[in-house]
Amino acid sequence: MAKAYWIAVYRSIKNPDALVEYAKLAGPAIQAGGGKFLVRGNPSKVYEAGLMQRTVVIEFDSVDQAVGAHDSPGYQAALKALGDAAERDLRIVEGV
Repeated sequence: MAKAYWIAVYRSIKNPDALVEYAKLAGPAIQAGGGKFLVRGNPSKVYEAGLMQRTVVIEFDSVDQAVGAHDSPGYQAALKALGDAAERDLRIVEGV
């Protein structure tokens, strides 16, 4: 079974304090769902479109595990804490 990767890119952060509160809840919920953080931060260098946006990559054993972590009550509580504090794009992609 192929691994899965949860990729989040933050287009803008309007309320850094709310993002901190989200992270306090989201990190443990994601790890409890089997997620392993691989990347968390701003790019060191950008090419092509050149967008310097915070990026997070989390590895899971499967797409089902990643979806389950996202849909879990713990992560949903984290999303509620985040509210509209950040505009981001989140996708789950199956590995090769």
